[in-house]
Amino acid sequence: METADPCTVTVEADGRAYRSPTFTVHGHHYAIVDLVGLTQDIGSYSVTLDGEAVWPLESHPPSRIRLLPAEGMRRLMFGSCRTSVPHDAPHVITHGYDMLGELGTHLAQAGDEEWPDLLLFLGDQVYADGPSPEILAYIRARRDTEPQGEIADFEEYAELYRQAWTHPDIRWVLSTVPTAMIFDDHDVRDDWNTSKTWREQMAGTPWWRRRVVAGLGAYYVYQHLGNLSPAERAEDPLLQKLLSGEGDAGDALDAFADKADTEPSSNRWSYARDLGDTRLIMVDTRCARQLTPGDRRMLDPEEWAWLEEQVTRPAERLIIGSSIPFLLPEGVHGVQNWNEALCDGTWGRLAARCSEALRQAFDLEHWAAFRRSFDDLAGMLVELGKPVLILSGDVHYSYLAKADSGPIYQVVCSPIRNPLSRLLRWANVVTQFGLATLVGGLLARSAGIPRPPFRWKIIKGPWFQNALATLTLPGTLTWYESRNDVMQPIESVRVG
Repeated sequence: METADPCTVTVEADGRAYRSPTFTVHGHHYAIVDLVGLTQDIGSYSVTLDGEAVWPLESHPPSRIRLLPAEGMRRLMFGSCRTSVPHDAPHVITHGYDMLGELGTHLAQAGDEEWPDLLLFLGDQVYADGPSPEILAYIRARRDTEPQGEIADFEEYAELYRQAWTHPDIRWVLSTVPTAMIFDDHDVRDDWNTSKTWREQMAGTPWWRRRVVAGLGAYYVYQHLGNLSPAERAEDPLLQKLLSGEGDAGDALDAFADKADTEPSSNRWSYARDLGDTRLIMVDTRCARQLTPGDRRMLDPEEWAWLEEQVTRPAERLIIGSSIPFLLPEGVHGVQNWNEALCDGTWGRLAARCSEALRQAFDLEHWAAFRRSFDDLAGMLVELGKPVLILSGDVHYSYLAKADSGPIYQVVCSPIRNPLSRLLRWANVVTQFGLATLVGGLLARSAGIPRPPFRWKIIKGPWFQNALATLTLPGTLTWYESRNDVMQPIESVRVG
C-alpha cells in the first residue's frame, strides 16, 4: 500500500497482527505486508497506520482473504487496456462503463461461486501517453515543459496510479481479489520498443530518458512487486535496498530502471506461478525484445531460455499471459510478416524506410512481426500436446482463436475501459477479417515468407465493447459486458 507519511503498517487478520515499516522513493511512502502461515480463508481484515484505523471502508463489504483451493485455481478473470477517466455520465457516454468498477459492484452482491481466484491485468493498466483530463490539469499546474500532455517523471506516475486505483469500488476489488499484472506499451509509451529505429528516435528526444526511467521504476513499485512471492521478494536486491530504511531510495530505483531499459537481461519482468495443476506463465513481450535488424526476436536469448524452461515443466495445462496477441486474425498476421521482411530490406532501402513508418503508424509489432519468435513458440506449443491458452489484450476488441494442430487457443479480452470509435471498429473489421485474410497471405508470399507452422481460425468474436473475461477450469470461457450498469455475459464457450 501507499501511505501519506512514513509509518508502520499493521494488518490484523485471523487474530494475528502482521507489521511492516514503509520505505520511501521520490518522496512517496510504500509498504508490503506479507501474511504468511495462514491456513484458512479470512472473512475480514483491518489495516492501521501507526495505530490509526484506515481500512476497511464503511461503504463496502469487508475485505476478504481467500486462499487458493487445495485442488488449484477454479476461476481466472482477465482483461487489459483501462483508462482512468472519471465515472460520471459524460465519460460513461464517451468511454463506456468501467468493467473493473462493475466487477466490484457485482462481487459485493455475488456468491462465492462467482468470485475469481485471480484477477489478471494484461497490460495498459495506465496510459502515460494519454492521461485523463484530471491528470492533464495536474501536469499543467506543475510544469509547462515537455512532454506536454504526457507523464514526465515519477511524481506524475504516482498521481497517475493514484487516480487510476483510488475510486472506492476499485480499491475494494484490489483489496479482496488477488491480482497479477504485466505491462504493455501505454504503461510507458505507445509503440514502446517496436523497433531499433524507434529506440534511436526516442533516444534523441530530450525528455525520454527521464520518462522511461520513471515508467519502469513506477511499474516496479506499483505493479511488479505484487507479482512476486515473499521468497522472491526476499531475494530481490533492489527491494532489500529500499527496505533498508536509509532515507529516500529514489536514486537506487532510478539506477535499476535505467539499467533495466538499457540492458534488458539485467532484470526479468516475466514470472510464473503454479496454480494447482495449471501453470501460469506471464511473459514480458515489451522490455525483453531483441531489435537487431534481420534477427528480431520477441524475447532475447536469456528470456527465451527462461520461457522454454517454464513451458516444459510438468502441468496439466498452460496459461500464457502475453500482453499482445500471439494469434492475430490471419490477414493482419500476413501483413505484419510482410512488413517485417520489408523493414529488413527485402525490397530495398526505400521500401525499408517506408515500411518502418508503416510499422509505427499502424502498430505492426505483434508476434507476427517477430516471425522467428512466432515460429519457435508455435513449434514448442505443438510439441507439448497439452491444452494451452494464451491470454492477451492490446487490440481493443475481444475474440477467441483456435489452432488446427491441437488444443492451442488465443483468448483476447480488451478493453476494460477504452473502446474504439465506431469508425475504428469498422476499419478493424475491414482490414483484419474477411478478404483481408487473402490479401495478407498474398503480401506475405510476395516477400518470400513461408506459411506459418499451423493454421488457426477466429471462432468467436470480434466484440468491441468494454469487457472482462472469465476462464472457469477445466475449460469454459465467458466474456462479460455491462448492460444497464449490470454485468451480463456476451458469450460463453467450452475450450480444451
